[in-house]
Amino acid sequence: MPSSDQEDSRTYLVVVNAEEQYSIWPEDKGIPAGWSAVGKQGAKSECLQYIEEVWTDMRPLSLRRRMDRPGRLSNPMTRPFDLPRGG
Repeated sequence: MPSSDQEDSRTYLVVVNAEEQYSIWPEDKGIPAGWSAVGKQGAKSECLQYIEEVWTDMRPLSLRRRMDRPGRLSNPMTRPFDLPRGG
């Protein structure tokens, strides 16, 4: 394995999983189960730049959906007994 990005001449694929989380994967390796190619390939730095541009919300899809539901707490980590009491 190359010791630095400078020496890494492999081609990478940008892959995404069902939670819309992105990663890169060497083109010459089989894509792992649960991941699929998005159509971008190139040098490691090019693929990472692409991910930086398209993956703007790091929350997993399931969390984004949960947070978009009506009646949800504004902070999913806040427990009901931590909310300020009116008075």
